[in-house]
Order: sequence, then C-alpha cells, then structure tokens
Amino acid sequence: MVEFGGWDMPLNYAKGIIAEHIGTRTAAGLFDVSHMGRFIVRGPEALPFLQYALTNDASRLDPEKTGAQYTLIPNQKGGAVDDAFLYRFKNDEYLLVVNASNRRKDLRTLRATLKRFPGAELIDRTSDLAMLALQGPRSADILSGIITGKLPGPARNLVSTARLNGTEIMVASTGYTGEPVCFELFVENEHAWELWDKLVSGGAMPIGLGARDTLRLEAGLPLYGHEFGLDPENREIPILACPAAKPAVVFTGRGNFRGETALKKQALSLERIRRNEPGDASDLPRLIRAIAITGRGIARPGCRIFKDDRCVGYVTSGSMIPYPVFAGENPLPTGEHRLRPICLAYIESRIAVGTELLIDIRGKSTEGSVVSRHLRSDTAPYSQPVIFTKK
Repeated sequence: MVEFGGWDMPLNYAKGIIAEHIGTRTAAGLFDVSHMGRFIVRGPEALPFLQYALTNDASRLDPEKTGAQYTLIPNQKGGAVDDAFLYRFKNDEYLLVVNASNRRKDLRTLRATLKRFPGAELIDRTSDLAMLALQGPRSADILSGIITGKLPGPARNLVSTARLNGTEIMVASTGYTGEPVCFELFVENEHAWELWDKLVSGGAMPIGLGARDTLRLEAGLPLYGHEFGLDPENREIPILACPAAKPAVVFTGRGNFRGETALKKQALSLERIRRNEPGDASDLPRLIRAIAITGRGIARPGCRIFKDDRCVGYVTSGSMIPYPVFAGENPLPTGEHRLRPICLAYIESRIAVGTELLIDIRGKSTEGSVVSRHLRSDTAPYSQPVIFTKK
C-alpha cells in the first residue's frame, strides 16, 4: 500500500505487477479508481460553462449516442490545468472525472469560472460515488454475467445505465489501459463492495497502481505531471505537444473558450510539423513521442536524450514493460510473456519517427529509436504489442 493523491492505494496485489499487467491484456483487470475526482455539473448554464472551461465540444455528448469524451481543463497560455473525462449519462447533468492529485486545484479553477455562469452548478461527489474500471478482452463477458441491462460498446465512449440487484450502475466504454474492450463503472459507495466482489468472483483480477502505470505507458496515454504540466526544465508543456490531446481540442461549432488563442497557434504549428513544412513551429518546440529502447537499461523520467551530441529532450515516463506472446493465424496469447524497456519522451518536434537517439541512463548512453506506438488497440478483443526490431 502507498499514499497517492491523499489516498491509501494498492501498488500491487499478491501476484505482482507483471501478472496484473498480463492478466489485463489477456483476460480482465479490475481497478478501484475511486481516488479520481468526480464532479457533477448541472443547471441551465451547465453546457455554456463546460464549453468555456474545457477544450472539447460538450454539445456533442448524447446519452443515447456518444456519451463520453476525453477533454482538458486549459489555462490561458494553452497549458493543461488537468486532463479529464466528461460523461453524460443523463440529459440534465454531466459527470467530470479529474486526476486525484489535481482535484482541489481543479475545483478552485472551475469554481472561479462558475462566476461567469451563475446558472451552472458544480458538485463534488468524490466522497460518495465510487468508480471502478474493468479492462481487458473478457470484460464484457464478466460484466454481462452479473448485471441486467445493455452494455455500451463495442465502440469507445458510449454510455448506458445498468442494474445489479436493483442498484443503478452507470457504465461507460472508456478506460486508461489501451484495451479495445473496456468499461468504467460508477456506483454509490454503499454498493461498491458488492459490485467489486461480484466482478472478482466472475474472473476479474484486482490490479494496483503499478500495473495501471505500465498499461497506460504501453498504450501511450499521458499522465499529468509527466506528459502534462511542467517539463524537467520547469517550462509548461503545451497541450497539443501530447498526441493524445489532439482529438480533445475542438475549435469549430462552439463559442470562445479559455486558452483558445494559444491552442490555435499550437494547432498551426502542429500542422506544419505534420506536413514537414518549413516555417515557425515555435508554439510546439517539442512533442511527446514513443521511444523503443534498443540498448541496455531502463529509461526513467528525467533522463536526457541526445541526437548528434546535442540534448534534444527528456524522458517523461519509462519502465520495463511485460507483454504477452501471441501466436497463430488469428493471434491468441500463448501463456508466455516477455519484457521490453520503453518510454515516452518530450523531444524536439522536428524529430521524425525512425530517428535513432541516445538516452543518458545514470551517466551511460543507451540506444533508442522513435516509434509511432508501443501498442495496437484495433485488434479486438485483444490489444497487440508493437515490437520494434532494429534493422
């Protein structure tokens, strides 16, 4: 058990981080993520408030269609106060989920914004609404075996309302693992134990913070304080420096929002970089990239990265990652696993995929290569590791 964001959290359970990572990728992992902040937004000005305070277009949410979206709370300079997920399970209210370590900061920021929208109400429900995540290829079978009602999916970001012995459970096809089959569940605290026990009895493996981090790293998903926030040089990372943020920043079909001017400049720079066009890209001097470590060692956050004897950036997240071995014409897990060192890094934005770099690991240089991704999620029901092979 460790302290995390003001909560006592399991780093891992008895079987350990490697077993939990592989268990999620090959079967189903169950995460208690009730440490995340959960805010209800409602009232006649709820939508205008969200449209100004967040980067995505909340008007696109519909409980009967797409009911969830990744979004960010921006500041005026185009940096992230936090990244978040917005849900609309009911027509008359929204549920905003934020990072545990930023909950109080987010509340201060959002409550200050409420002064512009007196018809909107913000309610902190973190203490009385539990949140569980069920992720992995067996998740739908396990969940459908214990609840009544329609599951959302198979597409991402759908929502539905189900029941467990009469208890209402809000279900979304979302997650933080890169798994193509994934659910996040919201239930009143007094019923969370029953839901947890039913899921474990159905075959879900309890997962701690350690595997949660290796899973999201392999999927290339950002973590605030690493891929968002301040970089190792104490400079703010622009929101659009993180590839995962691009779909969450919407400019059309909505009014002005906080940070819009700065984010539009970032978007222009990103387009120039994507097209490999000359011109000013100073609003995005660096981007978050996936790097496969081809030499010896594990690249940890803060390790410097070099190209042609010049420091071009820093590792933001890095670890030794387990991955299941697949085989067959329609690949299935064999029961074996292997290990590989990978990382995410904040490096100069003109550095292309395929570029070979050197990472300084405790004073020794090791090789790495910029790759497009570490994991494929378009191979349902299993995600597939993308293994880099040096030519």
